[in-house]
Formats: sequence, C-alpha cells, structure tokens
Amino acid sequence: MSPQVEPQPSAPVRRRYVAVVGPRLKVLLVCVIALVSVLTANSLYLGAIRVLEWWTREAGVSYQNWFYMVMFGLHLALGLLLIVPVVVFGAIHLRHAYNRPNRGAVRVGYCLFGCCLTVLITGVLLMRADVFRFENLGITDPRLRSAAYWAHVATPVLAAWLYVLHRLAGPRIQWRSGLRWGGVAGIAVVLMVALHSAHPQRSQVGSREGEQYFEPSSARTASGNFIPARTLMMDQYCMGCHQDNYDGWFHSVHHFSSFNNEPYLFSVRETRQVALERDGDVKAARWCAGCHDPVPFFSGAFDDPEFDDVHHPTAHAGITCTVCHAITEVHSTRGNADYVIEEPIHYPFAYSTNDVLQYINHQLVKAKPDFHKRTFLKPFMQTAEFCSTCHKVSIPRELNHYKDWLRGQNHYDNFLLSGVSGHNARAFYYPDVAEQNCNGCHMPLQPSQDFGAGYFDPTDPRGRYVHDHLFPAANTGIAHLRDQPDIVERHAEFLRGSLRTDIVGIREGGGIDDPLTAPLRPDVPVLRRGQRYLLEVVLRTLTVGHFFTQGTADSNEVWVEATAWAGDREWGRSGGLGPHGEVDEWAHFVNVYMLDREGRRIDRRNPQDIFTPLYNRQIPPGAAQVVHYEFVAPDTDAPTFTIDVKLKYRKFDTVYMNYVKDPSYVAGAAFTVSNDLPIVTLAEDRLTFPLEGARLSDEEAARIASQASSIPPWQRWNDYGIGLLLESRGGSERGLLRQATVAFEEVERLGHAHGPVNLARVHFREGRLQEAAEALQRAATFDPPAPPWTVAWLTGLVNKELGRLDEAILQFRGVLEDRTPERDRRGFDFSKDYVVINELGQAYFERSKLERSHPENQEVFLRLAEETFRKTLALDSENLTAHYVLSLVYAQFGDEEAAARHRTEHRKYLPDYNAQDRAVAIARRANPAADRAAQATVIHALGPPPPEEAP
Repeated sequence: MSPQVEPQPSAPVRRRYVAVVGPRLKVLLVCVIALVSVLTANSLYLGAIRVLEWWTREAGVSYQNWFYMVMFGLHLALGLLLIVPVVVFGAIHLRHAYNRPNRGAVRVGYCLFGCCLTVLITGVLLMRADVFRFENLGITDPRLRSAAYWAHVATPVLAAWLYVLHRLAGPRIQWRSGLRWGGVAGIAVVLMVALHSAHPQRSQVGSREGEQYFEPSSARTASGNFIPARTLMMDQYCMGCHQDNYDGWFHSVHHFSSFNNEPYLFSVRETRQVALERDGDVKAARWCAGCHDPVPFFSGAFDDPEFDDVHHPTAHAGITCTVCHAITEVHSTRGNADYVIEEPIHYPFAYSTNDVLQYINHQLVKAKPDFHKRTFLKPFMQTAEFCSTCHKVSIPRELNHYKDWLRGQNHYDNFLLSGVSGHNARAFYYPDVAEQNCNGCHMPLQPSQDFGAGYFDPTDPRGRYVHDHLFPAANTGIAHLRDQPDIVERHAEFLRGSLRTDIVGIREGGGIDDPLTAPLRPDVPVLRRGQRYLLEVVLRTLTVGHFFTQGTADSNEVWVEATAWAGDREWGRSGGLGPHGEVDEWAHFVNVYMLDREGRRIDRRNPQDIFTPLYNRQIPPGAAQVVHYEFVAPDTDAPTFTIDVKLKYRKFDTVYMNYVKDPSYVAGAAFTVSNDLPIVTLAEDRLTFPLEGARLSDEEAARIASQASSIPPWQRWNDYGIGLLLESRGGSERGLLRQATVAFEEVERLGHAHGPVNLARVHFREGRLQEAAEALQRAATFDPPAPPWTVAWLTGLVNKELGRLDEAILQFRGVLEDRTPERDRRGFDFSKDYVVINELGQAYFERSKLERSHPENQEVFLRLAEETFRKTLALDSENLTAHYVLSLVYAQFGDEEAAARHRTEHRKYLPDYNAQDRAVAIARRANPAADRAAQATVIHALGPPPPEEAP
C-alpha cells in the first residue's frame, strides 16, 4: 500500500488593490473641490451681506443690490453644477471604500456624503424650480421653508468638520495650501463686503430738483429724474408669479384710471385744454396725473401738449403694479400724490425677451423672494396713510387760479375719524373690532395657489391667500362701459347692504312738529282719507368706513326713489327716471352739490372750476340721515296705501354722460344720450297702511298685521334721533333738537345707554350743561354702560364750558392716553382723534390765561398747548384750529416768526365765506330744485298736490 499524502493547503487568493480615489476619480475630486472652493467664497460673501443687514438693523436700508443678485445667481449655478460630480464621486467612492477595515473613516464618510446630499437637496427645494413643482410638496409653507433654509446653512459647516475627520484617516491634508487659498478668498470677501457696505440701498426721499418736473402734483421721483416707461409697465412680468392679483387688477378701476377711462378722458382733456389756453402749457393738469396718469407723468410724456391720449403706449397703462409697489415713501397725509417713487432694482434678465434668460430670472426670484418682497412690499403699504396719497386731495392755486388751497375729496380723514377705524372717541356706533386700514374692506382675502400667495390665517396652515386686487368698491360705471357685467355685479354685491332704509314714523298733520307715531311696525295706524301726513324715513350707514358717498361725490348719483300706491294703482313718486334715464331733480339726493365761482354746478368733473358747495348731504360712517315725505292720504275706494322706499346708486348722472358721449353737448341743452349705466338698489323698505273705512280682505289684513322690522326698536329710535341731530346743524336747530330729544328719551326708556349719551349731545348743543352732565351720569349706570371714552369726552366738553379746566384736561387726556383691556381687545386707539386733541390743546391754552400772575406756570401750560397742537398737525397738517391757536401761543412766547407762519397757514385753509355767499345766492336763484335741497330741512312731495294747491 502506498502511503497517504496529506493535501497541502492552497495559498490565499490575493485581491487586486483598488485605490479609494483612483486617477480618474481624483480628477473628479479636483473638480468638486474647485467648485466647492468658489462656492464657499461666494457663500461667505452672501452670508456676510445678510449679517451686515442684521447687524445694522437700520430702517429703510438694504445692502442687497444688482451685484448681490448676480452673485446669488452664481450661487445657484455653482450649486447645480455640483450635483452630478458630488453624487457620482460619492457613489463610486463609497463602492470602493464601504468594506475597508478603517471602519471609523467609513462611517464618517457616510455622514459626510449624507451632509452633501442634504445641502444639495435643500438647495434645490429652496429654488422652487418650476420643472419639479416643489411648491406642491409644501415647500412654500414658511415653516418648512425656514427649516430647509437653516438646514442648507448649517450642513456645510458640519460637512467641513466631517471632511477633516475623514481625511485625518487617509492621506495627509495639505494644510498650507488650504490656508493660502482661504486667506486669499477671505481677503476678497472682506474687500467686497467693505465696498458694498459703503453704498447701501436706501429708501430715498424725493429730490428738490424734482419739483420743477412734477408741480403742482406732490409726487416725486427719488432721483428727481424721469423713470423709463418700460420699468413702470411690467404687468405681464408680475403676472408670472401673481396671476390672481393680476387678474383682479386687470379689471380694476386702478387699471382704468387714466386715458383708458372714457369718463376721466373727457374730464382730463378739458383740464389740459383749459390750462393750455390759460397758461400756455398743460402743467396745471399734472395735479391729476400724479394719481391718474403716473406712467406718462413719470416718464415725461404727459407734459407734451400734443400727447396722443389714444395711441401713445403709456396712455392706457393706468396705475400699474410697479407704480404702486415702487413707492418708497409717503411724505404726509396731505394727499395730492404726496409720495416718492423710485426705479426699482430688478433681478438680472428682468427685461430680457429671451425665454431662457426669462426662466433664469424667474428662478432667481423664486429662489430668493425676500429681496423682491422687500423691494415691492413695504410696511406702510398696509396702512390707510398709503391710500391717503391719492384718496385725499386739495385744489391748489396753479389749478384754479383762485386760492392756494381748497378741500377736495377726502376718504382718509373721515375714515381716520370714524368709529370703524377705532380712532374716533366720539362716534355714535362702534364695530366689535376696529378695521385698521382700507385693505380690510377693499382688498379682502381670496384663496389662491399663486407662487406669491401667503399664509394669512394662522388657524389654517395649509390655506394660501392673496388680497383681491379688483379693489371692490362702487365704480360700476367703468365696468359697464367695458361690457363686463360680472365685474359690475362684483361691485354691486359689495355695495348692497352697506346702508339701510327704515320707514320709522309718520306725523299726522304733515309738519315737522306734528304728533309722531313711531316706530311703525308691527302696529301701523289707519290713515284718514284726505288727511295730510309727513312720513319719516331714516337712511343709515352700516358697513361704510367713511362718508357716504365719497370720492367723486359731485357726480356720484345717489338718490331715494319713493313710490306710493293706492291699492294697486300708483299714487305718487319721488325720484323717478325721465326718458333719457335722468333722475327727477326734486328727489332727495345723498351727494355734494358743487358750484363754480359764477354759481354754476360743477357737472363736468371740471376740478379747475371748483369753488364752493351749495350743500353737502353725505352721511358719516355709523350715522343716519332723515328724509321727510309729505303726502295726502288718497280719498279713493282703495283699501290700502303702500309706500316703497329705495336708496339707489349710479356712478355718473345723465348730464355727465351726455358730456362724455356727445362732444357737442352744452350745459342746459336737451339730452341726446340716454344714461344706461347700471343702477344698484342699496337698500329698500316697504310699508302698507290701511285706509279709514276700508273693508280689508283676509289676505290684506294678514299682510298688514305681519309687517315687522328686523331692527331693534331702540336702534330705530336712536338712528332717527341721530339723523335729526345732524340735520339740525343746517339751521332749523330748535325744532329738530326738540324732536331728537324725544327720540333719545325713548332709547333711554328702552334701557340702552345710547339714549342718555346722545341726550347729553343734544343738551350740550342747546347750552343746557347741567342737564348734559346729569345725562352722562345716568349713562354710566346702564348695563352695559355707555362707552367710557365717549362719556369722558362729553364730560370734558361740559367741564371746559363751565370753566373747570383741570377736570376737562384730565378727561381729555384719559380719552387719548388710557389703555384698557377692552380698547386693546377691540383694536381702539383714540390717541389719533385730533378733534379731542384740539379740545385738550384749547383747554391748556385757556388754563394758561389763569396763570398770568405766575409766568413760570403760564409757560408750562403754553408749552403743553404747543406740544398738543403739534400732535394734531402731525396727523392733519391742514388743521385750521391747530394753526390758529398755535399762532396765539407763539405770540405769547414772543416768537413772531412762528406766529406769522401759522397765521399764514390759517389764512390759507380758511374758507372764503364772502365769495361763497355770492356763488350760493346765484345758484339758489337760478335753480329752484337746488334751492329747496339746500334748505336745512327739506320736505319732499309724494303724490299729487291737495286740491287747494292744484294749479
């Protein structure tokens, strides 16, 4: 047997060594390191600018400019270039190294690669690139975006530390080369930041040089120079991210504010023509352009007398997106376009027509919207002061060649001094929570999925909204002329319910002092046939935050149409329409009847001729107006008498539309054009009375018995009393105040504190100060009590009249300065009520007179008066009372220069009463209907005249 041979063990198979970073991979690594190096320097520069802005915290300063945006674009480009090299290098490197024995280095490598992926992923998410539609994944949520941003900022720092740990396990790090590179990059970044910080972008004030271009408008450009029209006409560019805002704006009257608005075109053409014939140029019409025609105005085209207002590219721009959002400062609340606008800095390629470059520009905006938002959305744009720049005007001498100042439309002050805004301590009614600015009503939130939509409701973290840029309000006329019934309806819906009508009472005998039956419903009296009656109708503003109507109050057409039926037959009408849609001139109008200096009505929207109002029948917010209708109960076989009262609105009256549509039309001529503008019924009330001796059917009796009012009885009495109180200011004071007293006594009897508070107002007007004080004491005992701020104001007035100046000062200061949980909860801040501020200033001034024997004490009170009236002028620089008393205060100080300055301002704002008397007298003689409407108490006829008065 041969011996067994033991098998020999085979030698181990040796694997071929593969370097974790081979020659080819090393080339890729060098590319990655080079890109990371440049990106690091770029990131340090961008971060340093952000830190510089945070460090200075100076209002109105931004260190981000066009170069910064270029560097940010480079940041995005470098980041995108890194994606493929990093992912490829990381994947190959991990495949080569995942089973190496140095497990610590492998684990650190995994973490490093994870950090790199996090940086890249968060960067792409923050870009919000259209191609990936990441906004649908919720990255527009500010909380998710904030988390992604800080992850993108923090992970590079972590990655740098992990890279050092990873390399410590491998080849030696070239520290010297790295430090040299870092030093050069650091010096470059420091130099760029130093140069950058020397020239921050500030919200500039207007240059004095700008006045020669823009007077008599108060608008200014920041540089004093023109702004290119293309910069102001970038609405299509804005539409890319703000489609819903664009759609609203496109149909808004802001868009059609200029020569693309047919009624305005007629008006501004006349103003330009009058100025050209009178002055030799059209500069006076700049007063219009600062608000209505900003694009041709700021680009320099408006001053051309031959300006083509139909075909010029700027003629149809209106108030563009850029015009509003490029405003950098509101100088004051004087209005007349008192703002500063500057040419905004856009991201690179904003003006390019190349699709690729446009795409890059949009991605820059989406990746870093903060700069864009800071440029185009300033905090003051959320205030009523911003709206005041164009929704408050005064007429200067350059326009009318008469006075340096005449008051025009003024939404701002009567909103500020309203209960709606929470700044008026003297209002009749207050909302549960104050409306802080105009946007709350005129820019309501609407759901939107636009890129620019925001999260306005903290209780709805997934709901995104934009503010409605249609600005729903009252101009149904322009939308109708553009054949847009859907937009007309949007405005009409906004108007409906803003006021209400209430047939509140009836007086047998037909006189204002005859016995009153009120409130009507559910009980209604039986009318005696052939008897004269006076119907009392109340108009009350509900959701209006300013006078109704405001704006173009001379051409807005608001009237009451009252119709009476004897049974089923029409018995009489007031406020009906004529054959061309003209309203009965004897109707009750809620308007301003404006005159020129020759007593002619301002009926062409001709601001250069505005002189004085014949009457002003606007209704304050949260207040009421009483309309009186006289009729004789029909002596027929009709069983019932029904009255229907409608408050109607139309944007322009028939006279003006004839001017607009017929170039040959002249004042007083027969109408050639019918007014087909939409009429909106704002409010309506209807009431049926049984007639004496009539046999009613069961159906008629049930209908009369079922009539009811949804308005609480105390409020009906209160509104009626408010209307009479306001009407009494026109002249028929004693009788109307007596009737108002009766109404407010009924409110008190029904258990509401409004009764004694308003009785105190009546007693104070009548000089019955002790009774006013007693009424205020009663008001405080009700549950709920009267508003303490209103009680304090009225108590202060009473004490001031009684000479108790120290008590009055304490009460006025309490109104202005006290903070209570209720005021805070409801958003009320009465420190802006400059009527109360003026009362306090006058009390200080009167108090100083009692200290004439103590000069030091007298000076203290005079200084307090000065400080107080300066607060008024900060809110209303045109305030007549403040300028007058300050002239007296400075005269006491011996500062004749300051006293003379305020006397000059007082004369500027003081109405020209003598001139008004002449114009008013001419108008009243020439127009019987206007003459009657100008009376303090107007009684309108409803129905045929009684036999003894028949012609």
